Amino acid sequence: MTKAAPFRADHVGSLLRPAELKTARARFARNEISASELKAIEDQAIKRLIAKQESIGLKSITDGEFRRENWSLDFFTGLDGIKVVLMATAPRAHGGSTEISNTLKVATVSKKLGTTSGSHPMIEHFKFLKANTHATAKITIPCPTMLTSASRDWKPVVANSPYKDLDALYEDLGATYKKLIQSFYDAGCRYLQLDDVNMSYLCDAKMREQITARGEKPEEVLKRWVKVLNVAIGGRPADMAITTHICRGNFKSAWFASGGYEPIAETLFNELNYDGYFLEYDTDRAGGFEPLRFVPKGDKRIVLGLMTTKTGSLEASDLIKSRIDGATKFVNLNQLCLSPQCGFASHEDGNLLSEDEQWAKLGQIVSIAKDIWADA
Repeated sequence: MTKAAPFRADHVGSLLRPAELKTARARFARNEISASELKAIEDQAIKRLIAKQESIGLKSITDGEFRRENWSLDFFTGLDGIKVVLMATAPRAHGGSTEISNTLKVATVSKKLGTTSGSHPMIEHFKFLKANTHATAKITIPCPTMLTSASRDWKPVVANSPYKDLDALYEDLGATYKKLIQSFYDAGCRYLQLDDVNMSYLCDAKMREQITARGEKPEEVLKRWVKVLNVAIGGRPADMAITTHICRGNFKSAWFASGGYEPIAETLFNELNYDGYFLEYDTDRAGGFEPLRFVPKGDKRIVLGLMTTKTGSLEASDLIKSRIDGATKFVNLNQLCLSPQCGFASHEDGNLLSEDEQWAKLGQIVSIAKDIWADA
């Protein structure tokens, strides 16, 4: 491969926030500390986090999304033309012990998206990360289509914007992302991940029915997504790896979508120009490995998310190795990697496990990978 990432032992990105960081963010929200004081606390917490990731042998290092409240909204609000509003009714989550609030923040378009500057606050976040690690610094951001989540009608998103339809919005959105990705590259980024919940919604029969009931065809929706995603990541420098994580929902150990990858697999692996795919395979909600038969032979890598971030119980190494062996019936072992199924804290509250349990899982992933792959 010409690109090192994704790595044999990898992770999705978000990590549990330590208590002192949660306290600082709460104090900042109450205007008890300044933005500069909060940043100083975040900086120190991220430096400790980097050291911990390096100490257990991870080759991709993130800032754990420590400067974010939410995995996606914090990114979208950094784009010109985006504002956050309250959604009247939140989508229903499954699992976990905490119900999602009846109100949910969502991003909407208020004016024409800025596509010229290529600037974003998270570029500075990345620069701090890269300056403080000797390993590969990885940035995780939502994919562009998450601005119009498949879990709700897209029309209210653009209702008060200059865009007459979704295609017009996506044209600017793809161009905006393309410029931002180049800006991340110019800042030294060689490993970027686009997080995507929409794709998993097209795997879920009930959600496909909801899309159809809105007057849309799931197959046409998928084609539209592929187009904007390929614009966003197209033309990137040859030494920049861009991957995607297909998420099934991750809020305080809850989830949203189920269903195997069969409805999207052929398109996902062959028409989207990603270097790697993080796929959730921690439960039978994801179905079997059969859709991996569509992965083209070559350099593309599948990162099997076999260890759950929903609970703290540690999976047996032999079980994980057995499941990897099962996947090799459909895709070559050399094209496989291992990771947790998702991040540990897509929201600052985090999933329902301890930091020690989180690190035990990540350490075991590194250990298993070394047992299986010579280049781990």
